Amino acid sequence: MSQGTFKPKLSTTDMVMVGFGAIFGSGWLFAASKVAGMAGPAGWLSWLIGGIAVLLLGLVYSELGASLPRAGGVIRYPLYSHGPLLGYLMGFVTLIAFSSLIAIEVEAARQYASAWFPALTQGDSSSPTVLGWLVQFALILLFFVLNYLAVQTFAKSNSIITVFKFVVPVLTIVVLLFHVKGANFSSQGFAPFGMSGVQAAVAGGGVMFAFLGLQPIVTMASEAKKPQRTVPIALILSVVLATGVYILLQVAFIGAVPSDLISGGWQGIDGKFSLPFKDIATVLGLGWLGVFIVLDAMISPSGTGNIYVSSTSRVVYGWARNGTLFKVFTRVDPRSGVPRPAMWLTFALAVFWTLPFPSWGVLVNVVSAALILSYAIAPVCAGAFRRRLPDMPKPFRLKGFAVISPLAFVIASYIVYWTGWSTISWLLGSQLVMFGLYLLARNHVPTHVVGLAQQLRSSWWLVAYYVAMLVVSFLGSYGGRGVLDSPWDLVVITTIGLGAYFWGTASALPDVQLDEDPVEAGDGDEKSPDIAYSV
Repeated sequence: MSQGTFKPKLSTTDMVMVGFGAIFGSGWLFAASKVAGMAGPAGWLSWLIGGIAVLLLGLVYSELGASLPRAGGVIRYPLYSHGPLLGYLMGFVTLIAFSSLIAIEVEAARQYASAWFPALTQGDSSSPTVLGWLVQFALILLFFVLNYLAVQTFAKSNSIITVFKFVVPVLTIVVLLFHVKGANFSSQGFAPFGMSGVQAAVAGGGVMFAFLGLQPIVTMASEAKKPQRTVPIALILSVVLATGVYILLQVAFIGAVPSDLISGGWQGIDGKFSLPFKDIATVLGLGWLGVFIVLDAMISPSGTGNIYVSSTSRVVYGWARNGTLFKVFTRVDPRSGVPRPAMWLTFALAVFWTLPFPSWGVLVNVVSAALILSYAIAPVCAGAFRRRLPDMPKPFRLKGFAVISPLAFVIASYIVYWTGWSTISWLLGSQLVMFGLYLLARNHVPTHVVGLAQQLRSSWWLVAYYVAMLVVSFLGSYGGRGVLDSPWDLVVITTIGLGAYFWGTASALPDVQLDEDPVEAGDGDEKSPDIAYSV
């Protein structure tokens, strides 16, 4: 296959649809009752905190995405700023998170579909039968075919799905608001589990999982028309829209729950409403609304899975471009503009994550932490570029960057911490193992442009950050020993986050230079420069 180029064919509307469609997947369908069970009537605050955190990260990504629109940009920015070792670590965690998200979304669609087709799910569990797994496989295959054909085929199918994904939640909000009971918002107190419950719901209730849709915009930035304008608009607008809809959905759910079902407290409400909005529509006698919700529940996660098939293949491409994954994955079909070898690996990984028949909730915490961790690298990369490349053109220049960028990194660190020891120990532990493997394979890693010694100097800050976060999590109150309690745990996390941020920005490669990226120009847009290192 000849080496082709990515084709800039996605409009601003397409990119907004990608962002909103990626954010608005299965999260709203499952998270409302989990959040209510952890935070009570204050659950809407969890969505507000999540929205602010993702918006701050989105603003930083806007500067990066507009300046350097790159296929797989989320894992190429660390390569550009700190070298192959950091790009390798972020490539691993991002690929695992993205590919498993596809599986999670098709599992969500199948779980809701089992309300009509019980043969898809095993008894009272949420695991699929063999027939249910075959349905999941068929959905992944469909997404693969839609994305394999051409970028425009993906964009058209995604826009149609996203419109439907927006209409049904809005209809649900409007209908449930007519059934709101004001007393529910003071039942057992506004925040019966305190701020720790609100914070835990951000990470463990599915809030951050529901919000994690920024990266597909950045990942596909090289295929956008006029990316310098399109990327910031798509990032900011999709987060603001999603935050408003999520908060209203949580308020509608809390207010519409029958009062007798929360007379004993909010804890366990997720067990009574395992399919929150479908179940509450049934309890309220709104069968027709339940029909629309189940339809949307089969379509919304499918639409998000479709997006992540596309963006995961760009992550594979970006990792291969970094030089730490097989070169075959850098091939782009010259006719369709699709990285087809990367698409095949994406398909295989997505199918793999559906084995051995896990449910929606099994991987949510790990995926949320992995994605927010890969998000958190963006402020460090952006700070490094400002330090090392002060004259680099910035079509979107973030005002207040000196405050917003480190603040975004610290808030992302909070969210990783709130996922709890069991998740952090697995996730950060695996990253340290991957770091060790890189050193063991030092004779086979890319060192021809950036020597291993410089790669290590530019990466020690991240290793120290991982170790410090593991220690605090082990001592903390979110699944740890409880030695470090609130608010002192957050004080320590703030200190660690700020220290890591400023160490990381100061540890960037000492010099960079620009060359060309194989992105086909179109619609009057010039090619944007790629970055190589000169050390």
